[in-house]
Amino acid sequence: MIRPDIKDFLKTIPNDVTLVAATKYGSISDLRELFNAGVHSFGENRVDSFLLKYEALKDLDITWCFIGHLQRNKAKEVINKIDYLHSLDSLELVKTINKYRKEPLNCFIEVSINLEENKNGVPFYNLKDFIKECLKYPNINIVGLMMMAKANSSIDSLHTQFRKLKELKEEVNKELNINIPYLSMGMSDDYLVAIEEGATHIRLGRILFDKM
Repeated sequence: MIRPDIKDFLKTIPNDVTLVAATKYGSISDLRELFNAGVHSFGENRVDSFLLKYEALKDLDITWCFIGHLQRNKAKEVINKIDYLHSLDSLELVKTINKYRKEPLNCFIEVSINLEENKNGVPFYNLKDFIKECLKYPNINIVGLMMMAKANSSIDSLHTQFRKLKELKEEVNKELNINIPYLSMGMSDDYLVAIEEGATHIRLGRILFDKM
């Protein structure tokens, strides 16, 4: 079930920040309730769950995001159904999207800020070269950078991690003479810090679904 004070909670999110609801925490009826409360961007991290929810909620005007690691062999099942991919992390995936997508797909590049071995993402030091390659593919539209903070980070460390992504965005925009506008960073435990550091998109799950 979604939190009973959802409408009051949504009022605490700044108007210029897009809330992407992580749908893995909710049932179909929960998601309908969430939509009616004013959340219209939904993010799923598993292909099978996405396809099920996408079909069940076709009557709603949802902005669909895929926020998990997208395997190339499953990519063509979802890439023509989503509006945003928050987890572009390899040239192989770029090539697959470019081949099967019918029109340019809005993509966030997942950046590995902390170089954690158990997480996906383009290493921050390879980002410029990765973007240069992405620009060669017409069906890839880079709109932002995405990251996940290190678990159990202190508040100061969170500020440092999120600020690093913001500075990286400004750096690549300047050096490559492009305009990447968005930053997808911040989840239920750390979204307030992410907003302070310039997040334009936050990916919230447990905090919406009364699972704190």
